[in-house]
Amino acid sequence: MKIRGVSAKELLNSRKDKTILISIKTNVGNFSASSPTGKSTGKHEKKSYKKSLEEDIKSIKKFSDYFSEEEIENFGDLRRIEDIVDGHVGANTLFALESAVLKALAKEQKKEVWELINSEAKAFPRLVGNCIGGGKHSETKNERNPDFQEFLLIPESKTVKEAFEINKKSKENAEDFLNIEDKNFENKKNDESAWVTSLNEREVFDVLKKLNLPLGVDAASSSFYSRKKYSYKNPMLKRTDEEQLGYLSNLIKNFDLFYIEDPFNEENFEDFAKLLKKFPDKLIVGDDLTVTNYKRTEKAIKMKSINAIIVKPNQTGSLLEVKKVCKLAKENNIKIIFSHRSGETEETILADLAFGFGADFFKCGIEGDVREGKIKRLIEIENSF
Repeated sequence: MKIRGVSAKELLNSRKDKTILISIKTNVGNFSASSPTGKSTGKHEKKSYKKSLEEDIKSIKKFSDYFSEEEIENFGDLRRIEDIVDGHVGANTLFALESAVLKALAKEQKKEVWELINSEAKAFPRLVGNCIGGGKHSETKNERNPDFQEFLLIPESKTVKEAFEINKKSKENAEDFLNIEDKNFENKKNDESAWVTSLNEREVFDVLKKLNLPLGVDAASSSFYSRKKYSYKNPMLKRTDEEQLGYLSNLIKNFDLFYIEDPFNEENFEDFAKLLKKFPDKLIVGDDLTVTNYKRTEKAIKMKSINAIIVKPNQTGSLLEVKKVCKLAKENNIKIIFSHRSGETEETILADLAFGFGADFFKCGIEGDVREGKIKRLIEIENSF
């Protein structure tokens, strides 16, 4: 497959923030792909853009003719793309560019994108749905909301389609419970289409346990960690590392939590390890800790800090790096969770990547067009078998 031209422009994501759309002209037609953007970002993520979105767009225009000499024949040939733009664009731009290239290559070879990664893929990931939100993704009129960022539903079902339907119905039921339990509830949704509430995390779990589903949480602890304390606002109190470990342990026991993401700040490999040692049968998940980065994932594995990682392709930009991280995880029996971002687009390639790379879980909200589109793409792949 030959690339005959590349262009880029701004696009508004689901939060109405600017992101990037890359378009390529090839011998088999024109293709485009866009990148999401995160709001709660780990400080070790690669920069979204080299200097700015505008500068990345200029760089892509400048390099447009450089790709014409390259022949792209398989997934590994993305190295040719990276060699050209390395050091000149950020992670969002690289991810969108490589995604567009994979779409073109799949078209030429009459394959699905996931088949370019692993044509033998068969296992479908389990859905992880954000039902009730807090932290940086949510606001309430009286400025009270849970300190934790996401309260998750993780149904066990035979098919992706069934899990999707269970999560949607359960989210409706959660709305009914919130109307009863939260006097400030206004039936509003946050950046990720999760319910906004003024309840604290214990009260949220009291609501969610009524749904009789496996539960999880993304604490996003780095977002409220400062001066060696976790500064909670609802209610106002500060917890040391040791107190945070005790508090999380109680929540896991009292509400039988199955999935715990970023329970400690993004530098605290040691306390992640303590929690995992205490609860080896639960998923202790790194996101800000590992940021789809090979070296940080390797460190987390060596220190026995995690048994699951979040993979967000635009945290690194390079799909070759994503492949390395996933391979490392599988070799060490670390569960893989492919995840959306809070500022999403209509791009659905995340589903192909998750399936192709053998993700164990797919974290993509529960509803909202830009999120449902990705889940529906996963269901489309499921239906093709």
